[in-house]
Amino acid sequence: MTKKPGFLQTTIHEKYSALTAKGRRLADFVLSSPDKAVFMTTRQLAAAAGTSEATVVRFVRQLGFENYAVFINTLRDFIDRDLTLVERGRMRHLVAGSEDVELDRLINQDIRNIRAMHKNIDPAMVQAVRSALKSAPAVYVMGSRLSYSPAHYMGWIMSKIRTNVCILNGSDRTSMDQMIFAPPGAVVVVIATSRYPNELIRLGKIPRRQGLCQILITDSAACPLVQFSDHVLIIPQKSIPFLGTPVSMISLIHYLLHTLASDMGDRLKHHQAKLDQAYLENDIWFN
Repeated sequence: MTKKPGFLQTTIHEKYSALTAKGRRLADFVLSSPDKAVFMTTRQLAAAAGTSEATVVRFVRQLGFENYAVFINTLRDFIDRDLTLVERGRMRHLVAGSEDVELDRLINQDIRNIRAMHKNIDPAMVQAVRSALKSAPAVYVMGSRLSYSPAHYMGWIMSKIRTNVCILNGSDRTSMDQMIFAPPGAVVVVIATSRYPNELIRLGKIPRRQGLCQILITDSAACPLVQFSDHVLIIPQKSIPFLGTPVSMISLIHYLLHTLASDMGDRLKHHQAKLDQAYLENDIWFN
């Protein structure tokens, strides 16, 4: 069950006085460095706070969580939903005056995220998504705010692979009109990144009501649209982005599009031949 915003922070503050000295050290570490704690095992968290694994387990139970995994999921939810841009900025750990170090850090962060996506992605789910994208009479790709960029990329490239692809802006309520009149069997791809915009969530509930197949590409199982989607691809993040980073999401989309192109067979050649002819006749490219 999804906790209310601020649930974890409130719980820790309410039970802080009842904690042992070591328990308070854990509480202080979690509240001051949630971006680090959320990726730690019980052993790593114990070492970081100067306690034992047994103390971590007791700490989690004292807060009312069934186990450590539930605690970490709630902590991740807290970071995704509650931290403001200012608070995220304080967690950047930027090395002042060292641009080379910062460049290395950001590149390595992106590499870790891509590797995490590669390790955790479900091949069977990817195959189901490819099959749906290939056979659907029409595909609608929708994103909002940060996620609009990868949505536009996915829709734009997919339009070079198959017909009847439409890019929707999840911050524009008129996108609802196109989904309402979508043909039977159409597929809606929703791309959602934390913090999840309310306008995208509202529009993301429409495909289920219309009987359309919905594919969700998101960064966390806590995304509110998981329960409304037929196929879900979760791309875990191994860091807490300050301004947001769609790198690993675009990497997966890149793979989906290339394999979809392979799946299309002769249909792809026919489709792209028509596009090239139209580009030539309308003098689209610089020559």
